Amino acid sequence: MKKGIHPDYHEVEVVCACGASFKTRSTHAGNVVKVDVCSKCHPFYSGKQKLVDTEGRVDKFKRKYNLD
Repeated sequence: MKKGIHPDYHEVEVVCACGASFKTRSTHAGNVVKVDVCSKCHPFYSGKQKLVDTEGRVDKFKRKYNLD
């Protein structure tokens, strides 16, 4: 590799809004990277995902095709 053209690649701590943290390597200028969502609190990964039918689409479909 050429000298002096690559950014500094060092260890940083990633801190989530939920309080979870882990260490990784990055070219980020600081030593701490703050994120809003991580794999411990994201609904898809934590299994707490909810499907919300706010406009009644399922009920409308059932009424339309007499599926009650």
